[in-house]
Amino acid sequence: MPPEALLAVCVLVPLGLCVPTGDQHRRGVDWLSRYGYMPPLDPHNGRLQTGEGIQMALRQMQRFAGIEETGELDGATMALMETPRCSLPDITGAEDLLRKRRRRGMRERRQALSLRWNKTELTWSIHSYPSPVLSPTLQQTHLVELILTYAFKVWSDAAPLGFRLLREGREGDVRVLFAHSFHDDGYPFDGRGGTLAHAFFPGATEMAGDAHFDDGESWSYGYGDDQGTTDLFTVAVHEFGHALGLSHSSSRVSIMRPYYQGTVGDILNFTLPVDDRLAIQTIYGKRAKSDQPSTLSPTPPHHIPSPPPPRGTLHPVPALPDRCEGNYDAIGNIRGEVFFFKGPFFWRVQGGSLMSTNPALIHNFWVGLPSAVDRVDSVYERSDGHIVFFIGDRYWVFKDTSSLPGYPRPIAEWGMATTAGRPLTRVEAAFVWAHNRKTYLFGKGQFWRFSEAGQERKLDAGYPKMASLWTGVPYEPDDIISWVDGDSYFFKDSSYWVLKRGGLGREDIAPKSVAADWMRCDVSEASPTQRTEILNRSRGDCSCSRSNAGIALHRGGMAAEDALRVEYNISLLSLYK
Repeated sequence: MPPEALLAVCVLVPLGLCVPTGDQHRRGVDWLSRYGYMPPLDPHNGRLQTGEGIQMALRQMQRFAGIEETGELDGATMALMETPRCSLPDITGAEDLLRKRRRRGMRERRQALSLRWNKTELTWSIHSYPSPVLSPTLQQTHLVELILTYAFKVWSDAAPLGFRLLREGREGDVRVLFAHSFHDDGYPFDGRGGTLAHAFFPGATEMAGDAHFDDGESWSYGYGDDQGTTDLFTVAVHEFGHALGLSHSSSRVSIMRPYYQGTVGDILNFTLPVDDRLAIQTIYGKRAKSDQPSTLSPTPPHHIPSPPPPRGTLHPVPALPDRCEGNYDAIGNIRGEVFFFKGPFFWRVQGGSLMSTNPALIHNFWVGLPSAVDRVDSVYERSDGHIVFFIGDRYWVFKDTSSLPGYPRPIAEWGMATTAGRPLTRVEAAFVWAHNRKTYLFGKGQFWRFSEAGQERKLDAGYPKMASLWTGVPYEPDDIISWVDGDSYFFKDSSYWVLKRGGLGREDIAPKSVAADWMRCDVSEASPTQRTEILNRSRGDCSCSRSNAGIALHRGGMAAEDALRVEYNISLLSLYK
């Protein structure tokens, strides 16, 4: 990974209980790859994970974390993997790792990147503040500035560094912002309970030194996770350490330990642990006793307001759905990630890995949808990069995660009517087919095709057609996604079907398990009744066959098999155009 791309992101990585199942083992290997302990799986280059390699990686991870070095995915290891942490890799490369293994006399191991500012007087600026709704104890902007000022002061007390806050829209060397989801740096936040913050290391890039905090979190000061909130001061000290060039330390007491450890307590009197003080002094030198830090702005008062008394969980969250049950309301391929929506929540799958087993709230991530939204009917990403949501008889268009002005609007604008002449009032599935870049909307067992160019949209002639023309897959899918290689994925209940490279007319498509392949669920752990139900669903109880499709056509007012053959042969050509 090049230095300019290095990013530190605090993220929850839940992994399960004490006895590793097949699902937990897979996620454990993903975790080891993500944080640099082993190379990622690459079957195209013949790079596969071996039992010996996994055991060695586990020993390295356990050694760095300071837990018993067993080489096994035991309870202590899995518990640590569940802990919130930064996503900056702990191990930066195999050669560096070998050097550290030889340096057994080193008191604590730290991954050094040799990145630093070429000056010691730095400026910083705040470009947005925490949401007053999610972070009610930090409604005063002055209080946020004070907390961040003290976080910088922790570092300037140990090294000859000075930090000055710029106001009136001026940009500092370190730019601080609180942002939702996609925010133009390629590292989207995921709302409450997942990614906490990230910071860029010093360098020549535009974002060097910047620190971003997830505005979907509930931030506080003085108390933390036990009250359902995250301590801003503790996270800020950690992220500012990255912004100054520090990476992670294996010291249990280090503020730069990869794992979020909750509030540090007294903001006014907190000082760096020895490991962190020596690390920052290695980069910038020691501060002379007679050398006072540059005047801080705002000037810290003698005391900071006491945090309000804990009020329990500040924002009640609806009961979390079981990701392994299937029956998702909508599935969308957005920015190369797959989003699974169910009720007021969603999960994200990135690069084939489920980012968190705990879902995030939809309205915390997609700003502009109703706060009381309890389901999404369908969603897809347009060819111009805008994202379209269908909920009931209305639709929204988003740029990244913010709704465009003028929405929602009625789906009646799309001009869709069934073969019986009735207007379509709910879109059940939508996707852009990579084979022809056309947009397809499904509902009532039928589908419509649109030609879209930016804001322009035109319903193609000859539609709707019966959804049963897509043989071998459900004709009333929960949703559909398509990849750039042309493969399309049809989802129904707890199963999915892969239509290869734009192919049609196949009846031998075997259903697969969403729970096992996407949600990292171990089907073997289900009860006999649950297992039978899951397997029965995966065998295709979904009206996917041509005979069932013929029945659907008959209900639409056509003779079954004969009409299907004629309609299929004619429409197969028009689908590809």
